[in-house]
Amino acid sequence: MTERGKYVVIEGHDGTGKSTQVEMLSDLLSQRGIESITTHEPAGSPVSDELRTIIKNGDLERDPITNLLMFTASRRATWLQMGESALNRGAWVLGARNWYSTMAFQGYGEGLDIEHIRDTTQQYTPQSYWKPDSTIILTMDDEEERRKRIGGRGELENPDTFESKDAEFQKRIYDGYAQIAQDLEIPTVDASPEKYVVAQEIWRIVKRDILQES
Repeated sequence: MTERGKYVVIEGHDGTGKSTQVEMLSDLLSQRGIESITTHEPAGSPVSDELRTIIKNGDLERDPITNLLMFTASRRATWLQMGESALNRGAWVLGARNWYSTMAFQGYGEGLDIEHIRDTTQQYTPQSYWKPDSTIILTMDDEEERRKRIGGRGELENPDTFESKDAEFQKRIYDGYAQIAQDLEIPTVDASPEKYVVAQEIWRIVKRDILQES
């Protein structure tokens, strides 16, 4: 019988390098002969990719509940089409973001009730999605460096819905992630150093939490 795969999430504010670290972790697993797939919320399936276009378009006004519902629909589509089947065949699922992002952005950032976000996620996504085997939150105290990294991605056709919000909003996101890490006992990793240094620390946590290696 095939051993079920593992679900690892790398979280954090925009510009902390989540997608890069997910891809680097995938490479490390490959070196050990472990199959993995990567997801980069809100994307990963045809439905999710279409929703991402709407979600990321800052020219489209909507309320926080609408954002919550679109993110939840995107997650459900990706997980049912990709995530669950990957775990069942023994592959690892490596996610850049998870519903913790909605706690940070729609909860602490936009003011939605955290319990409502939790209840909505649990109602419409499987337990295997909302309870990862391991989660790491990337942090970055240097706001100027974080903005610089975001700017390095190039100019967007439309303003990004959340990256374009003011400094007060960004501070609420930063504080929200700190609170999530504290409340859920999620380890944090400083994303400021060179990416290989960050990857090494993430790998140490994954080995400890899942592979039971020191």
